[in-house]
Amino acid sequence: MTFSLAVRDAETGSFGSVICSSSPAVAARCVHLRDGVGAVHSQNITDPRLGRRVLDIMEGGSAADHAVDRVVTTDATAPYRQLVAVDAAGRTAVHSGERALGIVASHRGEGAAAAGNMLATPEVPRALVEGWDRASGSLEERLLTAFAAAMAEGGEAGPVHSAGLTVVSGHGWRTTDLRVDWSDDPLADLRALLAVWLPQRDDYIVRGQDPARSPGYGVPGDDR
Repeated sequence: MTFSLAVRDAETGSFGSVICSSSPAVAARCVHLRDGVGAVHSQNITDPRLGRRVLDIMEGGSAADHAVDRVVTTDATAPYRQLVAVDAAGRTAVHSGERALGIVASHRGEGAAAAGNMLATPEVPRALVEGWDRASGSLEERLLTAFAAAMAEGGEAGPVHSAGLTVVSGHGWRTTDLRVDWSDDPLADLRALLAVWLPQRDDYIVRGQDPARSPGYGVPGDDR
């Protein structure tokens, strides 16, 4: 009931995630990103703790495949889980347990890994990675393009209702963290959110780093 893409941008070292599901609030449960370390998704029958474990192991110096293998071999519930990981060197790993649901598939590229379950077609993860590779613009725009390509390939077997787009860029917090927790068209809603957010994104970085330079937006009570 989920398909997702985790990436490392080779030019900036930023990590990004786009994820979609038929269940509510998918990004709140499944997405784990850490500056300088990597991006991990814990999905299918989700245990959010697994994503943090993979990140901890990668932060200790392990490659993505070794980190995922360590978690899988030490967790009795691994047959029910799907894990997607990209590390700080752009290495990737995917685990799909034998008890993952429906049509299960994955695809990996340079610094990008995608996987899904309960898919309309096994080609959806490939569409995510290829959509990312072909896209231009900001990291966020490329992730959204990949999401659209996956939906055009068929997406899930049933309707999707939630989605998230998340980026960490070395600032110590999520530079972008957009979520559609329940909708009849999460792709359209995420696109609309991104159109509002992107023109202001860098201003919010300034606000965090140097509030004296932070711009105002003309809202009531802000006289700057």
